Amino acid sequence: MIYIIYKKVIEGTICTPETVDKIGCYGNALVCVNQHGLIASVLFPNNSQYGEIKQTAISQGNYHQLAADEYLLPGYVDLHVHAPQWPQAGLALDLPLADWLDHYTFPLESKCSDLNYSKMIYDSLVKELLSQGTTTALMFGTIYNDSNIILAKACLEYGLRGFIGQVAMDNADQTPAYYRNQSAKDAIDATELFIKQLQNLSSDADRVVPVITPRFVPSCSDACLQGLGQLANKYHVPVQTHVSESSWEHGYVLDRFKATDTNVLDQFGLLTDRTILMHATHLTDDDMDLLAKREAALAHCPISNAYFGNGVMRVKEILAKQIKLGLGTDISGGYSSSIYHNIRQAVISSRMLEDGVDTTKQATTRGVANSRINIATAFYMATVGGAEALHLNTGRIKEGYKADFQVVKSHPSVITLSDEQMIERILYQTQQSDIKQVYIDGNLVYCKD
Repeated sequence: MIYIIYKKVIEGTICTPETVDKIGCYGNALVCVNQHGLIASVLFPNNSQYGEIKQTAISQGNYHQLAADEYLLPGYVDLHVHAPQWPQAGLALDLPLADWLDHYTFPLESKCSDLNYSKMIYDSLVKELLSQGTTTALMFGTIYNDSNIILAKACLEYGLRGFIGQVAMDNADQTPAYYRNQSAKDAIDATELFIKQLQNLSSDADRVVPVITPRFVPSCSDACLQGLGQLANKYHVPVQTHVSESSWEHGYVLDRFKATDTNVLDQFGLLTDRTILMHATHLTDDDMDLLAKREAALAHCPISNAYFGNGVMRVKEILAKQIKLGLGTDISGGYSSSIYHNIRQAVISSRMLEDGVDTTKQATTRGVANSRINIATAFYMATVGGAEALHLNTGRIKEGYKADFQVVKSHPSVITLSDEQMIERILYQTQQSDIKQVYIDGNLVYCKD
């Protein structure tokens, strides 16, 4: 007789990353979630307890069976979201990065000094991310503490696991007077206050997590970077910032410091095993070696990079060096809130890097050989890669992992497809309307009507 009372028992076909380039698909799985929101076991019909656990769950009212055309996938980890930029997603992407920041982004973010406005956009954003199958998001807030607390409360209210940064930006040469910290001390003090506020906001340590967030090297003075590095050492919280993001940004840092972003961050104590760096389209080989040595992570934002990155991230080389690598939407440098769209673009961009784009050159010389990735690798980055970057035991449907799931409806096929073929089609074709349910820690946080 089974006496265990599970929070949830889900039966159906599961699809989960196995390795960096392989997805495992298993039918008739029984996924048992315990009261702590962890996957207690994944059972199959040949297990002697399968039938009894299923019947017990049915009698207890915590059993859910997927339809024949539904699949259970891990929830996605979005490693780069600019939360205050949500209202301008899909706007002004034809501009160079510096112009886009000055004329659109900084004025928009400054509106978050209005807390009613902040609540409106953050409630909308959090619900949107959940509806796209995202269960964890690493987010930039603004320079305003109170606004960032509203973002954290929205995550708690709707169930999203949020890693949130109090943005630091004090360099008068690169930030507007109406939207910047008034001094390095102001930026550092605001960051430390936010860390303490967020750590006191929830008793669950990984529901909302404070993140030290220099916007990027050009936005910060030396004193600001140094002080933030000291906070990283003091509190051992995550660090996030942009790195080697574009030709302009990469060149600015080289001119100012005679070193790359990666080295500058390391010099100021901001390159740790809890650091996540976004974009990285202009990394040098030495940068990659240093990232691997420090055990830092990268966020690949393939849609955003196509607009602002002036290059394609060298994903295959980064993974070969065993650098932690996940995916980010980069709202609103990226127009879409969907990690699915970025999974596809990651594959497309890798093909373009390998083949090259200038057809006036010979095919053998215009691309970077051995650069392409497959859809399984992009799926791995969207799940396991992002989870590892944030030191979370999520991203897999496996015993001991967090019960962060999405239930996805497959598109009809005129021919018979295997589960392995179906998950490939799902990753290429899923739209927001196909995501039926989302669970975080075994709790239902989104259900499509």
